[in-house]
Amino acid sequence: MAYGLGIESSCDETSLAIVEDGEKLISLKIHSQIENHAPYRGVVPELASRAHLEKINPLLEMALVEANLDFKDLSYVSVTSHPGLMGSLLIGASLARCIALVHRLPIIPVNHLEAHLSVLALEGNLPTFPSLGVLLSGGNSSIYIYHGFGKLELIGDTMDDALGEAFDKVSSLLNLPYPGGPFIEKEANGYVAKTPHQSLFPKLLKEAGPDQIGFSFSGLKTAVMYHIKGNQEALNVSQICYDFQNSAFELVLRNVNKAILKTGIRNVIFAGGVLANETLRQRIEEKAKKEKWSSFFPRKKIYCTDNGAMVACLGYYLWKAGETAPIDFLVSPKRKLTK
Repeated sequence: MAYGLGIESSCDETSLAIVEDGEKLISLKIHSQIENHAPYRGVVPELASRAHLEKINPLLEMALVEANLDFKDLSYVSVTSHPGLMGSLLIGASLARCIALVHRLPIIPVNHLEAHLSVLALEGNLPTFPSLGVLLSGGNSSIYIYHGFGKLELIGDTMDDALGEAFDKVSSLLNLPYPGGPFIEKEANGYVAKTPHQSLFPKLLKEAGPDQIGFSFSGLKTAVMYHIKGNQEALNVSQICYDFQNSAFELVLRNVNKAILKTGIRNVIFAGGVLANETLRQRIEEKAKKEKWSSFFPRKKIYCTDNGAMVACLGYYLWKAGETAPIDFLVSPKRKLTK
């Protein structure tokens, strides 16, 4: 039996968790910084770092108390090392280094993006390799071949705005609250589409060939902006949100089909904050059933957010493989660590 501590501080959630054998959650503590950043409608790096510094030690203590464990009971400490906001990453890394030094524990730095994909193990769905990994968050819209723990191969990427970022920008254009995802979904759910339905917005990347796998949502955001400017007297916010989601999710699923055809891999893991959207979850399941591929995403929406549980979970499998790091391990805002 191995207990692992996971530390997540890459952006605007401070989170610590303890996981048993990479598959059982023992404790999870999260502090969300939404209230800090809402006035600015986006994450302010300096505010994020300060909030991490204020909250990380109390959360550590609460996680240990909830688990009824002490440092001597831990087998490893895992921490997000990349990518993320540099100042925020350093807060988590500093705590991990202190714990490792004082309690002589191995350090397991983890890739934040991969941690999102591996969290399924906590729900009894240990990833089958190779799988396709589709990451949809505020900063990333990407498709990977997930060859094994610690082995991601990028095959489709964000060209401009990531999907979560597009939700926030459209929400701002419509004077909806931040973060935009839940409020756009709520508005979209209130729209009853006519049959046949003429979308307000064009199909995204319609000229992209079968081998071109990429995500671009800036044009959709611009189309929303011009529609709002031209329809001030008769603005239907619910229809805008409905058609915005339809256009965005159509591109996601089209890219997934392209990736399946390109690789022959029919197991697809979806992860990231946008997966909290129920409409997207339903579309994924419908498409998978129709096209006969297997879809996986976190059933618990808390696992879609940035959280320490996913870090501890991935850390366990890397620890088992001997993937430990020295005390001066690298921290980076980039996806790939470079010396």
